[in-house]
Amino acid sequence: MKLASLKSGRDGKLVVVSRDLTRAVDAGFIASTLQSALDDWAKTAPALDALSQQLNAGECAGTFDFDPKACAAPLPRAYHWADGSAYVTHVELVRKARGADLPESFWSDPLVYMGASDAFIGPRDDIPVQSEDWGIDFEAEVVVITDDVPAGISSEQARDHIMLIGLVNDVSLRNLIPGELGKQFGFYQSKPWTSFSPVLATPDELGDAWDGARLHLPLRASLNGKLIGSPNAGVDMTFDFPTLIAHCAKSRSLMAGTVIGSGTVSNVGSADGSCCLAEVRCLETIRDGEPKTPFMSFGDRVEIEMRDSDGSPLFGAIDQVVTRYYPPGSQAQ
Repeated sequence: MKLASLKSGRDGKLVVVSRDLTRAVDAGFIASTLQSALDDWAKTAPALDALSQQLNAGECAGTFDFDPKACAAPLPRAYHWADGSAYVTHVELVRKARGADLPESFWSDPLVYMGASDAFIGPRDDIPVQSEDWGIDFEAEVVVITDDVPAGISSEQARDHIMLIGLVNDVSLRNLIPGELGKQFGFYQSKPWTSFSPVLATPDELGDAWDGARLHLPLRASLNGKLIGSPNAGVDMTFDFPTLIAHCAKSRSLMAGTVIGSGTVSNVGSADGSCCLAEVRCLETIRDGEPKTPFMSFGDRVEIEMRDSDGSPLFGAIDQVVTRYYPPGSQAQ
């Protein structure tokens, strides 16, 4: 089944979406929000799945056209958002571009940071940023949503705790990152809004592309209509999702609705392009001695999507425009 949240209050209104993303039906009589559904997933999932089957069979009353513009993030507020760096080839490339070696431990111990989950934004919402000087970049990623995960779980056990799968644009402000990392205390100001695909899907919707740990399909990222890259998310993923979940749950349990990100999808050699501008710039630096591609500017449009083997969209597209943000008390120009 595929689930979305229409904009309504802070936590959205849960709807079930048809497999082809054209129709939807209100699921409020089962659970008012996706978080409430996840809180009681053993009970709500079968009911939501039955509604999904009725919708896809054309046997459901009260359906309406599905409009991604009306969508909030499927989980507008999540209790926990942990983003990994599962594609170590991406980290290796970034470090190589600045002349830094990659510690051997990076290949055996995942990098993970805890991001801001109090206000995710929808797939068609603008990306508001105060200054272009902050180095505005997109990052196309795959994410999974868990149910309650016990502390100390093994990676094999973690497979059974992946309930939903989707995409995110994990926006980064690249020019703010060095100062923050220099303090050796992680990201904060350099990680603003994170946006989601219109829908999240249960693993069974993905067929053979989902092997229980990785999603084996290209992830397309375009800027102003130009394809930047379409690397396969199932290739060169050093740490799969069960490994990331087990890593995050090593010393604490994870609550239902935890969002685990893959980090920027990247393939060795980047033959199929990149899922962020930082990687493009790193490749230019290695080849030419300096980067030539600028980071995003106000008015730029980024699109992120994944399609199945037949070319049909799986989660709907993230389609956003970068806009200038004016703080309270400032005067718009």
